[in-house]
Amino acid sequence: MSPTSTERRIALFIDFENLVTNTGFTSSNFDLQPSLDRLLEQGKVIFRRAYCDWSRFKEAKSNLHDLGVELVDVPPSTRAGKNAADMRLVIDALELCYAREHINSFCIASGDSDFVPLANKLRENDRYVIGLAVKQATSPMFVKACDEFIYLDTPSRERDRSDEAPRRSRTDTGQSPATGARRKSEVPQVARTVVASLLARATGPLNPSFLKEAVVRKKPDFDERDFGFSSFSRMLEAMEKEGLLTRIQQGRQTYVVPKDGASEPRADDSSPDARPTPTSEIPQQGPRASVDDVPSEPRPARVVPEEESIPDPDEEG
Repeated sequence: MSPTSTERRIALFIDFENLVTNTGFTSSNFDLQPSLDRLLEQGKVIFRRAYCDWSRFKEAKSNLHDLGVELVDVPPSTRAGKNAADMRLVIDALELCYAREHINSFCIASGDSDFVPLANKLRENDRYVIGLAVKQATSPMFVKACDEFIYLDTPSRERDRSDEAPRRSRTDTGQSPATGARRKSEVPQVARTVVASLLARATGPLNPSFLKEAVVRKKPDFDERDFGFSSFSRMLEAMEKEGLLTRIQQGRQTYVVPKDGASEPRADDSSPDARPTPTSEIPQQGPRASVDDVPSEPRPARVVPEEESIPDPDEEG
């Protein structure tokens, strides 16, 4: 079966040194699998390559090999330690962009603003660009240059999220209301704005995935988990409780419509033809009447023109 036009075929380029320098990761505890799973939810990751001086990060090589990542060794190019990994990554990404048209998405695993021109050039060539890096070590300029940005879960961030779940559980049982108030889920303003705008122009039900993609286009690093929601569906559920939208079920799929909206277009209520006829205005029909019982309407009298009199010539004399 040939791939569909909407299926993403992703090329992953990893600036490994950037991901493990002052980020909380080390070459021994770096785990690419969660981020790779996020990419696999969007499509096929058919190209995987990581760049750095691997003599400095030997502990990471085995794990990356197991995930099918090709390791490109780039020794330092200067005595100060600045290597040529960035330049090699850019050249390979552009070469792949022009030589492999079937690859429609590029994931740049780095937070370095030096990759902003690369992201812009890839988008000019109609490629979808995904950024991947640690939040506290990422340039805001690079985030804005991407179509989507995914933040890596560092060990400290994973501990924060694991601690948050028990606190929410205690809040539900009433044991710690103060903590629950601080951790209360709140719909971000960017989601409110985008969803309201799309629903105002919608001519039919909207797919939640379409709404999520629109929010991500507005804010590439959007992640509903940062606002206390386990999924985007949970966020839509909260918005429905606030009266911002209505969710409807059609088969196995859930769709979103405006508040008190309908799933199908209806005729304009202002049109006379669209209003139902009141029962009082419908003529009541009794037993079928015979032809003789129906009173005939008075017919106009027939006008017979008078005959023209022709004079007798013998009488005129």
